[in-house]
Amino acid sequence: MRILGIDPGVATVGFGLVESDRTGQRMLQYGAITTPKELSLAERLVQIGNDLETLLAQFQPDAIAVEELFFSNNITTGIAVAHGRGIILFTAQRSGIPLYEYTPMQVKMAVTGYGKAEKHQVMDMTRRLLKLKSVPKPDDAADALAIALCHARSATSLLSRVQGGGVKETI
Repeated sequence: MRILGIDPGVATVGFGLVESDRTGQRMLQYGAITTPKELSLAERLVQIGNDLETLLAQFQPDAIAVEELFFSNNITTGIAVAHGRGIILFTAQRSGIPLYEYTPMQVKMAVTGYGKAEKHQVMDMTRRLLKLKSVPKPDDAADALAIALCHARSATSLLSRVQGGGVKETI
């Protein structure tokens, strides 16, 4: 399963592509979509949507995992990130690729085993789990890989069975 993790933003949208199977997870690609601050918010959102469509066509993931928003002290930044996240959700949903959302606490729990882990702990465990020499840069890309790992670990923990008539049920 190829999972595209996305860390939402407007100035920088992190992405990380992970392949997951019974033997574990492997990093395939990571990076960031960046938008110039000179552009209007609307222009930046269009660029994010267009660039994400390009990534989806190029990577052809089986699933998309996006981090839910966490509002801190700066509500203005949170609103801008919410706009970016909206474009990401719209583009992902329109692609027809299954979309999953995870809270920061779920990501931390899946990657470190502790839902209140510090950012540096999540980044270091992401590096270790993917057997990377260093923590990916920018931080948004490392976060996106952690989000993809979260989905990989969540998806493989579900038990599936086939019932009569070929209907697949997750239990």
